[in-house]
Amino acid sequence: MKWSRDAENAILKVPFFVRKKVKKKVEDFVGQKNKTSVELSDVNALKQKFLSKGGMEKDIKGYEITTCFGDAGCPNTANSGTGLAKDIEKIFEKENIFLFLKENVKGDLKFHHEFRVALCDCPNACSRPQIVDIGIIGSVLPELSKEACTLCGSCVKACDENAIELDEKNVKPLIDYNQCLMCAKCIRVCPTGTICEKEKGFRVMLGGRLGRHPRLAMEIPGFHTHEAVLEIVKNCLKFYKENSKNGQRFSHILSSVDQILSL
Repeated sequence: MKWSRDAENAILKVPFFVRKKVKKKVEDFVGQKNKTSVELSDVNALKQKFLSKGGMEKDIKGYEITTCFGDAGCPNTANSGTGLAKDIEKIFEKENIFLFLKENVKGDLKFHHEFRVALCDCPNACSRPQIVDIGIIGSVLPELSKEACTLCGSCVKACDENAIELDEKNVKPLIDYNQCLMCAKCIRVCPTGTICEKEKGFRVMLGGRLGRHPRLAMEIPGFHTHEAVLEIVKNCLKFYKENSKNGQRFSHILSSVDQILSL
């Protein structure tokens, strides 16, 4: 759908974490009028509708799961989270977070009450997993194969974290796993296959938020499988339901990742 310049400028003022959702709502709103273009008046009309009492609540489902553009052919993709996102959505549907919020929040529900999950397919983190309740980053754990290394240095040049150096004496690369972000760049550029994929998985971060008191999410140590991530999500929702009062955000009641790991 075509957008006028004024309408585009107006939508850019919407907070980025709900901008995609709001833009779709605007286009649906305009489509119901059988129009093929969005004008500033359309954006303003929907804005007034949302600002009216209860106007936002009917568009809230209690949670939001966002993904990056990895599946669209992004060359940086390490491990796709598309299948994981679908399984996480099933968990949220089963837990009925909307009903939980309705019973605990005083007044109308708003978008900021929703429980947010963001998945991205590589450490570039385009979906900004560091500032949501649960952030998930697709990862690939590298390891050394039995293939001989030629000391070409391609892996060293490709690694933005300086996590690889060449051991010329033993003719092999050395990977510093404390620095490695598991982005798979070294694997893709290695011409001999000396550095290869050991396992695909995910990094998980909890308790990020924006707002009046922003905080970056805390990372759960380690490398997590698909199933392990689903268990973490279940434990997070269990902790949230047991401890959140009057619409408290997950990040405000979570002080350390140990609270989730102990469940």
